Amino acid sequence: MFLRSMIAFGLLGATAVQAQTDLPFALDWKFEGPAAPFFAAIDNGYYAARDLNVTIEAGTGSLDAIPKVATGAFAVGQADINSLVRFLDQNPDAPVIAAMMIYNKPPFAIIGRKSLGIDGPKSLEGKVLGAPPPDGAWAQFPIFAAENDLDVDSITVEPVGFPTREPMLAEGNVAAITGFSFTSFLNAARLGVPEDDLVTILMADYGVDLYGNVIIVNSDYASENPDIIKSFLEATAEGWAAAVADPAAVIPMLLERNPAADPALEQRRLELALDANVLTDEVAANGFGLIDDARFAASLEQIATTYEFASPPDASKYFTNAYMPEGGFSLSD
Repeated sequence: MFLRSMIAFGLLGATAVQAQTDLPFALDWKFEGPAAPFFAAIDNGYYAARDLNVTIEAGTGSLDAIPKVATGAFAVGQADINSLVRFLDQNPDAPVIAAMMIYNKPPFAIIGRKSLGIDGPKSLEGKVLGAPPPDGAWAQFPIFAAENDLDVDSITVEPVGFPTREPMLAEGNVAAITGFSFTSFLNAARLGVPEDDLVTILMADYGVDLYGNVIIVNSDYASENPDIIKSFLEATAEGWAAAVADPAAVIPMLLERNPAADPALEQRRLELALDANVLTDEVAANGFGLIDDARFAASLEQIATTYEFASPPDASKYFTNAYMPEGGFSLSD
């Protein structure tokens, strides 16, 4: 009888395990501080509580993450919404759409050195700018340049790889680089550039009124599995809430996946992202995850000032709130 009971229990356990839905997630970047909220959702059991087995793969930029989700290789991912808008304009039948805003204020930035003459947008003229071609910040540079009336012909753009971007700035081979504010600033400082020699020119403070990174979903998968996507977004929001409540507590979860990371550096990187990009006044007023329709419409108009759309932009093709609760999510108790 005991053996029969144990076998029955084992079968129930196997059924419970099998009931979990595998959900691969394509991160747009490396396992750094701002990725910790996703690992918190795994390690704190937020995904498992909803019968989701989420696995996360590091990426090399939005232009890497978007096709992974569009092709169905990954059901969900993270990417820059502006890169997504351009991708869908060029691939209108691709089954991918944004479903939850993460960076309400984008971290697109120019990081330069005072000692090399950088002190604001105009100071880029006549200088060498290092820019990785797949970089989300570089993708918005034409808007930034137009908004600040820069003579782009006077700026020498040096295509660089992500691994060599900050080293080239540290070595003085370029006067400035494009990148995410919390990534490039801290990476350059870690390479020995004095922080008081670093200048962060946040594009959002100089006329670039765009949104930033979003959770993207394969729209075919989402249409067939709406409850799974809703559960994923709920658990993801809980992971971000855990990071807001105690950034230091989620960093060890990151270190488990990236043991070589500097815990103090990555905690600071996460805190910078939370303070500048996630916990904005708009999020406080409207909830985490949502977008403001009027602001998004204006951002599409701004994209059109430097990008020629093949078809008239349609906001409904780029973002949906169908998988979130009304009012979005709260990041506080």
